[in-house]
Amino acid sequence: MKQFWITFFGSIFGVIVGSVLALILVAFLVAGMLASAVSGAGPEPTLPGNGAVLELDLRAERLDSPSRSPFAFAEPLSLVEIVQTLEHAETDPAVAGVFIRANEFGLAPGMAEEVRNAITDFRDSGKFVITHAQGFEGTSVTGYFAVSGSDELWLQDTANFTPAGLASEVLFLGGMFEHFNANPQFEQFFEFKNAANVYTETGFTDAHREATLSYMNSIFDTAIAGISGDRDITPEALRGVFETAPHSAEDALERGLVDHLGHVVEAREAALARAGSGAEIMTIEAYQAMLNPWSQGPAIALIEGQGAIVTGTGDQSPFSNGSGIGSDSMAEAIFEAANDSSIRAILIRVDSPGGSAIASDQVWNAIGRAREAGKPVIISMASMAASGGYYLAAPADYILAHATTLTGSIGVLGGKVALEGTFEMVGLQSESVHVGGEYATAFSGQQSWTDTQRAAYRAQMADTYDDFTRRVADGRDLPLERVLEIARGRVWTGAQALDLGLVDEIGGFRDAVDVSRELAGLAPEADVRLVRFPREQTPLEAFSALFGMSAETAETAARMNALLDLPEVRAALEARSQMGSGQAQLRSTAPEPN
Repeated sequence: MKQFWITFFGSIFGVIVGSVLALILVAFLVAGMLASAVSGAGPEPTLPGNGAVLELDLRAERLDSPSRSPFAFAEPLSLVEIVQTLEHAETDPAVAGVFIRANEFGLAPGMAEEVRNAITDFRDSGKFVITHAQGFEGTSVTGYFAVSGSDELWLQDTANFTPAGLASEVLFLGGMFEHFNANPQFEQFFEFKNAANVYTETGFTDAHREATLSYMNSIFDTAIAGISGDRDITPEALRGVFETAPHSAEDALERGLVDHLGHVVEAREAALARAGSGAEIMTIEAYQAMLNPWSQGPAIALIEGQGAIVTGTGDQSPFSNGSGIGSDSMAEAIFEAANDSSIRAILIRVDSPGGSAIASDQVWNAIGRAREAGKPVIISMASMAASGGYYLAAPADYILAHATTLTGSIGVLGGKVALEGTFEMVGLQSESVHVGGEYATAFSGQQSWTDTQRAAYRAQMADTYDDFTRRVADGRDLPLERVLEIARGRVWTGAQALDLGLVDEIGGFRDAVDVSRELAGLAPEADVRLVRFPREQTPLEAFSALFGMSAETAETAARMNALLDLPEVRAALEARSQMGSGQAQLRSTAPEPN
C-alpha cells in the first residue's frame, strides 16, 4: 500500500512539474523569438544596385499553395508564390534573370508543368533563365521537363542523364489479407474506381491497368511534345533518347539535351556574366520578402485548398502546414468572399485527391451560392483535382487544368476490412451486442457484413454516385448519359479532360487569374489585387487559439503582436529562417507517376 501511494502522488507531482516545464518552455520560445527578431533586425534588404539574378532551388520540397501558419517563416516559397514572384520580376528593371537549381529526381507532373509555364512567361518578357543540374539522376522525365525550356541548361560533368519515362508502383494487399484470413469488403462505382483494389486484389485488374497506362501515356506525350520543341529534337528522336537511357553527361551534351557541362559555381558565374558587371545573386525568397503585396486594383478572392477533403475545419494547427481541405473552412471562406462587395470574382486553387463525399458536397453548395450571389467562380487545378476534388469544381463558371493534371475519377467507394478470421488465428474472439436495427453493426471491423447490411451499404453508395454524376452533368452542361460514359471512377489527365468537356482550358495559375479578370468584367491589362480568404491569423491570434489566452492576456501581449507585425522584424525573421469513418469516399489514389 505504501508503494501505491508513493506511485500515486509521484504521478500527480510529475504531471504538475511537466505542466510547469511546458509553460516555461513556451515562455522561452516566445522570448527567444522576440530576442531573435530584435537582435536580427537591421536595414531592410535591398536589391543590388547593378542588378540581381534570382536563384530558385527546385530541389526543396514545396507546397502548391502557401502554408496557413503564421509561423511558417522557414518554409520555402510555395509553387503559387513562385509564379507570382516571377511575374513581378518580369517587369522589375532591377532583375536581370533567373538561375535555377534543377531537381535531380523529378517533380509531380502538374508542378513541373507550372514551373515550365513560369519559365516560359519569364523568358517571353525578354529576360534569361539559366539552369544547372547536378545530374538528372531519377528515371522520371518530369524534372527535365520542368526546365528544358531554359536559355542555358548546365549539367555537372560527372553526373548522369537518366530520364527514361514514367513509372508507377502499386502495393496490393489482397494476398496478405487472404494469408491472415482478413476479409476486405468494399463497394465501388465502378470498375475504374480502383482505390479499393489495393485491399481486394493481388495485382492490376484490366480496367485498373488500362486507366493507369492511359493517363501515364498522356503525361508522357505532353512531356515529349514540350521537350522536343525546347531542344529542337524531333519527338521520335527524343523517345529514342529516353528509351536508351541512361546516358553520360558527355552523351547528353552531344545529343543536344544540355548546353554546357560544368559545376554549379561555373553556371552561376555564367548567369552573373550574362546579367552584367556588378550583378549579384539573390534568393527568390529574399526577393519575395521585399515585394509590396498591396495594390489598388480591383479585388479577386483567392481561396486555396490542398490535401484530402474532410468535414469540419481540417488541420488548423498554427504549427502545421495546413494541408487538408476542411469543408467548413473552405465553405465559410467562399461565403465570406461572396458577401464582400469589393470582391469581383472568386478564384479557387485545388490540389486534392478527394475525400469525404459529404464534405465535397458542402463546398459544391457554397460555390453554387456564390454564383447565385453574382460572383464568378473560377477553378485552377494543380497537380491533382480528382474525385471529390472534381466534385467541388463541377459547378464553377470556368475550370482550368494543366495538361498533366490528374482529374476526373467521377465515382465513389467505401467499405471496411473485417478481421474476425484474423482474430481467430491467434485465439481472440470478438462478440457484439446491439439494439435497434441490424445496420447498427455495419461498420464493425470485427465482423463481416450480412447480406442485408451489404445491400443497404451498396444502396448508399449508389445514391452518392447518382448525386455525383448529376452534379457533373448540371455543372458542365453535359447530358447525363455522356457523364455516365466518362465517369465510372476513371482518372483522366487535364489534356484528356479537355477533350471530354470536363475542363474548359489548359492553363496554369496565371491563366486562371486572366480568366478571373475577364469574367469579372475587367480589361485584360487591368491590375488586380488577389485577396486570400480566409484571412491569415497573426502570430498573437494563433497563440491565443492554441493556448486559450484570455482577453486580458491578449491585451497584455499586444506589444509583442505589434513588434511581430513590424516589416523590419518580419524581414529579420524571414532572413533568420533562411539561414538555418463510414462515409462514402470520393477519393482517387492514382499515384502521380515518377
